[in-house]
Amino acid sequence: MEKNQLMENKKCFCDTGLLFENCCGLYLSGNQKAPSALALMRSRYSAYATHDADYLMETTHVSERKYYSKAEILRWAVSNKWQKLEILSFTENTVEFKAYFLDSNNNPQVHYEFSTFKFENGAWYYVDGKFE
Repeated sequence: MEKNQLMENKKCFCDTGLLFENCCGLYLSGNQKAPSALALMRSRYSAYATHDADYLMETTHVSERKYYSKAEILRWAVSNKWQKLEILSFTENTVEFKAYFLDSNNNPQVHYEFSTFKFENGAWYYVDGKFE
């Protein structure tokens, strides 16, 4: 069964309450571009939850891609169980959030990040983040 079929009628990982196929699934499938930095950030969280390292690399700004490894992204995405996303604040090009997950030992973890995004050539891209 394809990943798309597995996601049908499931709530989106990003906690909007919408179905995945009507929310982040639209962006991860390549059918649409995320219309805002916030939508892109939510879709990137869903990409971690669905282990979509290709999407994560594609939505990282080209100037930053050299700092990332698709294999490392995938390893981190797969080794954690993604629980929920909490948006703390956002502007047009920043998003502050907490991502809750269980690590490989099933210990609860919280990833805090203040992310910066850039709109270029008709699409939003992740540039970088400050972590605590």
